[in-house]
Amino acid sequence: MRTVGTAPPEPARRRPVARALRAGLTGLLATLDAGSLAPVAASAAQAPGRPSPATERALPGNTPNRTGGTDYYIDATNGRDEGPGTSRKTAWRTLAKANATTFRPGDRILLKAGEEWHDEQLWPKGSGSAGKPITISAYGDPRARRPYIATNGKVPSPFKADGTKNPETVGLTGAIVLRNQQYFEIDHVELSNDDDFATNITTGGYVRDGIAVSINADLLPAGADSVMDHFRVTDVYVHDLDGPSTWQKIHYGGVNFQVFGSKSYKEYGTGGHHFKDVKIEDNTFENVELHAVQFAFNWFAADGRDAGEYDEAGKFHEGWEQLWVRTRDLYSRDVSISHNYAESIGQGAFQFANSKNMTAEYNEVNGFLKRYDAVSCGLYLWAGADSVMQFNEVYGGPDNEYDGTPWDLEYTNFNVTYQFNYSHDNAAGWMAYMGNSSDSVARYNLSVNDNGVLVKNMLSTNYSPTYFTNNTFVYDGADLDYVHDETFLSKVYFLNNIFYNTSKAEATPWYRRTGALRQAVFSNNAFYEAGGTHSAQEPADQAGVRTDPKFAGDPARYVTGAGVDRIRTAAAHFKLRKDSPLIDAGRYNPHLGTEDFLGTHIYYGDAPDIGMAESRIGKKVRNPVDEHPIEEEQGGRANLALGKPVTASSTHPGANGTLIAANLTDGDPATRWAAADDAAYPITLDVDFGADTTFDEVYLDEYTDSGTNPRVRTFDLQRWDAASGAWVTFASGSDGVGHDRSVTGFGDVTTAKLRVALTGLLPSEVYSPTLTEIAVHRAGA
Repeated sequence: MRTVGTAPPEPARRRPVARALRAGLTGLLATLDAGSLAPVAASAAQAPGRPSPATERALPGNTPNRTGGTDYYIDATNGRDEGPGTSRKTAWRTLAKANATTFRPGDRILLKAGEEWHDEQLWPKGSGSAGKPITISAYGDPRARRPYIATNGKVPSPFKADGTKNPETVGLTGAIVLRNQQYFEIDHVELSNDDDFATNITTGGYVRDGIAVSINADLLPAGADSVMDHFRVTDVYVHDLDGPSTWQKIHYGGVNFQVFGSKSYKEYGTGGHHFKDVKIEDNTFENVELHAVQFAFNWFAADGRDAGEYDEAGKFHEGWEQLWVRTRDLYSRDVSISHNYAESIGQGAFQFANSKNMTAEYNEVNGFLKRYDAVSCGLYLWAGADSVMQFNEVYGGPDNEYDGTPWDLEYTNFNVTYQFNYSHDNAAGWMAYMGNSSDSVARYNLSVNDNGVLVKNMLSTNYSPTYFTNNTFVYDGADLDYVHDETFLSKVYFLNNIFYNTSKAEATPWYRRTGALRQAVFSNNAFYEAGGTHSAQEPADQAGVRTDPKFAGDPARYVTGAGVDRIRTAAAHFKLRKDSPLIDAGRYNPHLGTEDFLGTHIYYGDAPDIGMAESRIGKKVRNPVDEHPIEEEQGGRANLALGKPVTASSTHPGANGTLIAANLTDGDPATRWAAADDAAYPITLDVDFGADTTFDEVYLDEYTDSGTNPRVRTFDLQRWDAASGAWVTFASGSDGVGHDRSVTGFGDVTTAKLRVALTGLLPSEVYSPTLTEIAVHRAGA
């Protein structure tokens, strides 16, 4: 057991399975039960670790300063704060001396290797400039360990006595702190921030960061630059950051970039207040709360319904969904987070938010949500844009009813792609999927033994369809909860995926809610059941393949221990053999991108292959063209109400006038109509066909979203009788509308107008009705 403040040993650079491999257990075979999956470290050559200064690198502080600044040295044993600090012999002793100094562009703050600073925090003042960053790094004996700042929890609290955020101290909770500063590079240091490594904090208001970088909007002078530029965090070891396991509405972590102000975000200007040109690379995080890396979050007064807003399409966003980041252009941008290793993380390991032009790649997560009782995911972007998550590996996730998955297509993402990622052994499933997003794509990913829910949630409609293409899912159907657990509220396309169930006892459970796959379109997928029996829930796929994919390797012996630098070695285990029936059995769509997980061009032969690896069999199709867009295919019967005018007896005046009745017949489930709050019942919706039209089914769909439940209890369907000049009821409902209410059984009705009369609310509801769609069908049409 470590005592308080004692420096732990240098980090083992690989996870335990790799250490076992190096001990000579490479050939160990797991005992496999029939129909089960067990991880086996096949082909797991040791990946390059994260080197310590003692073995592979000269320390930067031992080389000349090439930026034209001054070097300042700090030696915890032999230094003297009375000295100038500008040479090794005149080094300062304490971090407090550096904290009292305003550094200039090009200066370097050099900590002596092998030294430790306890109960201290490093907060140097000043900023660098373009080409002349201020550097925090190491000097001295390259055989010694990194210089170690053990802050031991000696940081100010970011909370007031009443539990609300304190704008004076938020962001000052790191072992290293930067506030309203820019052009900094930090490398080759070790950090911790816990007063008792042996005991986990479970209650209270503790917030402790490793590196805390913040923009405090209130403290920026008038006219000052509100964009903080150029940060590098490289080869830093952060461990033992402790905090409570209860939600306290503030994020912290090993590296924490955040933006905040004490007032509502609506009171600050647009187009600024963000970070730019950030690289967080080659770092190690172990046993930290909440996150390994938390990027660009934490405005005050930015959550709850009062902080929300309607977008241009009339969709309402709660404040915490952060649509305002997009509308006010508060995105941080040009961010690279790569080659980081995170182990035993309290909540989500890599939480990114409010960023665009971000690339998160080659990051490895070994265990997340280990101690925190709130929801989160392994690696994900929230309220982001134009970003890609690729070549990451996540495993060891929790068995969590909510979220808990390695990946997450989160709220208010625009043009965010997950590709070439490998997840395995995550008990909650594969991908959380929230909604209110546009152009979300998950392609060429590999999931093995992510038994839980493969595509979890979907609580809001989307702006545009989501594409799940060419992913390979290998799971145990007896342990899998569902492929999808809620209801897809907007169009989702599943193309060229492999669903491989290893269980010989249980077929794949596809959903738990009736109508869950109503908006899901399946085409050219492979469905394999080791037990030979396919589920009655299996979705229709006319071009689907239901036979053994013939993987190159044994699915039960999937690769672990290779590390992200050899992630394609792991993926290659699931490429297709030359005799696979999945070769050329897929379907091209531009959302497939240009290459597969293994870097192979898409595509060769007559069509793309199914799964995450393309075979180089057949002629290379250099410039693929989608000659049969799936988006143009019409499934089911024609909608006789499509595009027809609708008149409503009441329309809600909010959402910038977008909640109009015309949305009910536009064929787009992402748009909606709503009645005014003071609407008188019955509320009527009249569809004018323009001529007599015969139908035998009326389809109704209520709008539900995060915080919005079905509201209608009773309704009537009426036809216009031209002879009598009156409305005639031909069908009624007393058990609500909800999702996918198809009213049939009334025979053929011929009329020039249809009225949907909403006559009463559910007892639990007080708000007025809101619907997305009225559709009309006739058998054979």
